[in-house]
Amino acid sequence: MTALVLALVAGAVVGLALGALGGGGSVLAVPALIYLMGFSPDEAATASLVIVVGTSATALAAHARAGAVRWRLGAVFA
Repeated sequence: MTALVLALVAGAVVGLALGALGGGGSVLAVPALIYLMGFSPDEAATASLVIVVGTSATALAAHARAGAVRWRLGAVFA
């Protein structure tokens, strides 16, 4: 099995599990990156954070276009 196929399958399983159960992506993504993809723990944590930032930015853009973002409350929270 190539690394790309393994990464896609692992990503799909992690995404489906977290989507169904709710939870932080790092709970399953970091161990998958370490044990299946051979990342070091530092690399896996960094990759997981980059993935979360990308996903969050995409979701924010979609919600902002729909007018569903409360910017002032978000700034206070941040």
